[in-house]
Amino acid sequence: MKKTIIITGGAGFIGSHVVRLFVTKYPDYKIINLDKLTYAGNLENLRDIDQLPNYTFEKADITDAKRIGEIFAKYQPDGVIHLAAESHVDRSITNPLEFIQTNVVGTLTLLNAARDAWKGNMEGKKFYHISTDEVYGSLGETGMFTEETPYDPRSPYSASKASSDHLVRAYYHTYKLPINISNCSNNYGPNHFPEKLIPLSINNIKNNKPIPIYGKGENVRDWLYVVDHARAIDVIFHKGVIGETYNIGGHNEWTNIKLIKLLCEIMDKKLGRAPGTSAKLITYVTDRAGHDLRYAIDATKIKRELGWEPSLQFEEGLEKTVDWYLANEQWLNNVVSGDYEKYYAKQYNR
Repeated sequence: MKKTIIITGGAGFIGSHVVRLFVTKYPDYKIINLDKLTYAGNLENLRDIDQLPNYTFEKADITDAKRIGEIFAKYQPDGVIHLAAESHVDRSITNPLEFIQTNVVGTLTLLNAARDAWKGNMEGKKFYHISTDEVYGSLGETGMFTEETPYDPRSPYSASKASSDHLVRAYYHTYKLPINISNCSNNYGPNHFPEKLIPLSINNIKNNKPIPIYGKGENVRDWLYVVDHARAIDVIFHKGVIGETYNIGGHNEWTNIKLIKLLCEIMDKKLGRAPGTSAKLITYVTDRAGHDLRYAIDATKIKRELGWEPSLQFEEGLEKTVDWYLANEQWLNNVVSGDYEKYYAKQYNR
């Protein structure tokens, strides 16, 4: 095998798209999917490639230093692409400690394993840490996050990701560990766990259930199609300059309410409903604590230095996403379990 790469969180939403891309694009690479299989990790996401000879799955908790050390010793990886993380802001408000444990302690455990495995021979090695634009805090009506924007996290989730980013940079400066970091805007697309805005809304519209919108729906997010994010990760892993950070954005800023109204229009068309039917399901709920007003990514650096840019505009990507969910009702039904329903009721009081 030309390279052996451990991809953490590879059964999750973004991770499964990265695993699929690397397994199919690089048949001479050995890809190790390392995932704990928590509520958001789903091996059904990878049924189409899990029999390929260059793919291996290892169930493991990234905070388990002994187990992680054994996996590194077994596979002797040339690279780590680290996506495993607790990522839902609402859950971080309910249970901050879980986020510190996974996102901070887990990242530190992986860094230590990589440093031990590569000690004395860092040539051709890379630890690539995938982060979020939420570490930068909240923007007003103007401006964009760049790689030089000071960190200003506002939720336990973003604070935990900011902490992990700092640890990755510290290992680069202290131990000369070869690293890259990327901070990405909101992702959407197939296989997204239905607690997040777009898949939750698709599922609720389909089942004629209320679509919960925080506050007045005026919060602004930059949206990136998940397959484009996987392409960016591929480019950064192979071409990114050691020690550098790259911001990944979709150049697609939408208020939540404008996004949901567009989604309702698409769903009415796909389901054969009269225009305006789905929009009647929109229900405003109490705003989230510490809810950042606006995120927007300046992705100039990755385009200028590595030649990456998004391939889809939002309207096209959203329609593809709706088509996928409507064609994969069994996947959605399997994911929406009793435990998730209890969480959903608690989170949105309905």
